[in-house]
Amino acid sequence: MTDKLLLLSCCAPCSCAVIKKLAEEGTDFAVVFYNPNIRPRAEYEKRRDENERVCQQYHVLFIELEYDNETWCQATQGLENEPERGSRCSICFHLRLKRVMEYALANGYDKVGSVLGVSRYKNLDQVNAMAQKASEETGMPYVHIEGRKHGMQELRQQLIKELELYNQDYCGCKPRT
Repeated sequence: MTDKLLLLSCCAPCSCAVIKKLAEEGTDFAVVFYNPNIRPRAEYEKRRDENERVCQQYHVLFIELEYDNETWCQATQGLENEPERGSRCSICFHLRLKRVMEYALANGYDKVGSVLGVSRYKNLDQVNAMAQKASEETGMPYVHIEGRKHGMQELRQQLIKELELYNQDYCGCKPRT
C-alpha cells in the first residue's frame, strides 16, 4: 500500500512539472491550493483556475481550501516592507504549510509536500525549515519534492509554453506596479 501525499501548490507554473512527474509515476496524491497570501482576489482566482486546469490535464484531484487573506494579513502584520526571502516569507510558508498539514491529518493523507521552493525567487532552505516546524507542531510528515534539479526546470518551462499557462510576475503578497 502506498502513502497518500497531499501536495501544496502555490501556482500552476511552479507545480506543473511536479504534478506531471508524480502523475506519470503513479503516485497516490492530490493537489491542495491554500494561498491566502495572494492579492487581489481576482489574481487569486486566476491562479487557482490555472492550477485546477493543470490537475485536470493529468487527472489529479484538486482541493481548494478557504481564501483567508485577513488571517494572512494579521500573521504578517508589521512585515509589509520585508524583502523577498525575508521574515514575512517564513511566516507565510509556516502558516500555509501548517494549515495544509492539519487538513491532511483530518482527511486521511500520510504526508505533505509542496512546491513552495520551486521558484528561483524563493529560498528552499527557508521553505524546508518552516515545513519542518509545521511538521513538528502537527505530527504530519513532510517530504521534500524536487522541482528545480534533474531536468525539472526545463520540463516546467516546456509545460508553461505547451499548456499556455498564465505565468504571474509576483509571488502574491505584494503586486508589483
